[in-house]
Amino acid sequence: MRAKSPEPDEVFALDTGIGMHDSALAADSTTALAVAIGIRVKHERQARGWTLDLLAEAAGVSRRMLVNVEQGAANPSVGTLLRISDALGVGLPALVEPPQSNRVKITRHGDGATLWSSKSGGRGVLVAGTEPPDVVELWDWTLAPGDHHLSEAHTPGTNELVQVQHGSITVHVADKSVTLDAGDAIAFPGDVPHSYENPGAQPVRFSLVVFEPGVGSGSRSEGTSA
Repeated sequence: MRAKSPEPDEVFALDTGIGMHDSALAADSTTALAVAIGIRVKHERQARGWTLDLLAEAAGVSRRMLVNVEQGAANPSVGTLLRISDALGVGLPALVEPPQSNRVKITRHGDGATLWSSKSGGRGVLVAGTEPPDVVELWDWTLAPGDHHLSEAHTPGTNELVQVQHGSITVHVADKSVTLDAGDAIAFPGDVPHSYENPGAQPVRFSLVVFEPGVGSGSRSEGTSA
């Protein structure tokens, strides 16, 4: 499982300077997502016959946070959702995607789950994912000027791929840093502390793929917090 992160929980969608009507729609979408995640977490927990205390301990989160998540009253960080999904053995995509009987899953433009946002307009949107045990997550990221997203060290064996679509970012992996321009790509282990930074004056957009093997296998050790 993932270790607790010192990074404070961040809401799904913060004010990005959009109009009042659009802000209301974004708030409604955030609330609906929080409620859907809460329902899924509670369902998965009860299906295993787990108490709140048992899941909280397994996930490395507080009981209060878990209660708020299940009630749809919390806007947990990506790290918190990852720890909960890991503990349940379902993978992060399963918490945010509606159940589908068809193995072909389609996410239309604008329908992805925004699980991270910044006050300046940056967003991390989970647009697709596979089921366990080998979970693959596909993300669409936008970092506004000055944004710096810290990520927890994921479970052992996790790997990440990044390709920049527009702008320039700096990727920090453990004690190394590399700058990527539009079209550049990088592959690196995701089980070490890492982060993404936009030090420039223009927004940057990049695609992120996270491969996490063996979700729910029960044999993985706890990662190191970022």
